[in-house]
Amino acid sequence: MVSDSLSFSAEWVPGGGNTLYLSGRLSVENLDDMLLFVEDFFRGRKPSEITIDLKDITYMDSAGAIFLLELEQRAQRDSVPISIVNVSNKIRGILNLVDRESLKDTNILTEKRDSSLVEQIGIASINFLNDVRNVVSFTGTIIIKAISSIFHLNRVRWGDVLTYMLKTGVKGLPIVGLISFLLGLIIAFMSSLQLKQFGANMFVPSLVSIAMIKELGPIMTAIIVAGRSGSAFAAEIGTMKVNEEVDALIVMGFDPIKFLAIPKVFAAIVMVPFLTIFADFFAIIGGLVVGVLGLDLTIHTYVQQTMKAMKIFDIVTSLIKAIVFAVLIAGIGCQRGFEVRNNAEEVGSATTSAVVSSLFIIIVVDSIFAIVLSYLK
Repeated sequence: MVSDSLSFSAEWVPGGGNTLYLSGRLSVENLDDMLLFVEDFFRGRKPSEITIDLKDITYMDSAGAIFLLELEQRAQRDSVPISIVNVSNKIRGILNLVDRESLKDTNILTEKRDSSLVEQIGIASINFLNDVRNVVSFTGTIIIKAISSIFHLNRVRWGDVLTYMLKTGVKGLPIVGLISFLLGLIIAFMSSLQLKQFGANMFVPSLVSIAMIKELGPIMTAIIVAGRSGSAFAAEIGTMKVNEEVDALIVMGFDPIKFLAIPKVFAAIVMVPFLTIFADFFAIIGGLVVGVLGLDLTIHTYVQQTMKAMKIFDIVTSLIKAIVFAVLIAGIGCQRGFEVRNNAEEVGSATTSAVVSSLFIIIVVDSIFAIVLSYLK
């Protein structure tokens, strides 16, 4: 039997010595080939004995050593005597590094076989539920420690809170204002194309203000903040984890959540509602431009219709949404950062995961708000 690989091959010669000739590299880059070989070799075959010849092996690392151990264990489970011959001193040294007792009775390599669709769905579902549990648990911890910090304001790092308010809010004003202005302009223009047919241009200001204040303002602001600040929170804490700075804080007696996460949460809670108001204002300005230039409405008429459509209930619930979104964005960003373990790649993964998870949860929570508020009204 030959494994189709440029770097690793195996030839089985039955009868006589029942020898398995291995050649090439038994290394981690050939792990997939070795996995397939183990499965194929013992499928429908039970020789009286097996001799593994390593004479033509040019290189072997720990993955190759574990591959040989897996061959031995599979043979032993089938009660087939197995021996390894032509072992060089270098290969023998690598084999001696493997802790056979720790790996005994485990299918080290075969556990990495390709999973079936049902298994993949099950694994993904379990991972998703575990992730939801971790997010809920961490968010709950953040809320508890934030409430505790409110009663001990002298322990809050207000300098960091102001710094993150600047980064999250002030530096986010240009992009929030631009996107909201264009969004209001687009909503007004597209709605006017339909309302013109019925002579209902007067309802364009109401449509823009209601759409932005009730739904689009909070959610668009939250999406922008998640992309800008949520990712930054995850990257910052993740980098500190890689550099072992979080461990240093723990050794010095600091609570890393209160020290690192709470200032970010407070900054987000303060600034996201302001950004939401800012977004609503610029969206209305965008609608005003279309109303005045394209619909022959006066500025006074547009503002008057906008004021008539605005309700205190809608404004208050919009700000409540913004506060909830702020807690979720900051909490998830920090949680993803604390999950980073060893390397820069995990920092990148945590940053991406923080944004994606925040957007998903924002949409879910906004849907819940929509249902609850419809009954409250």
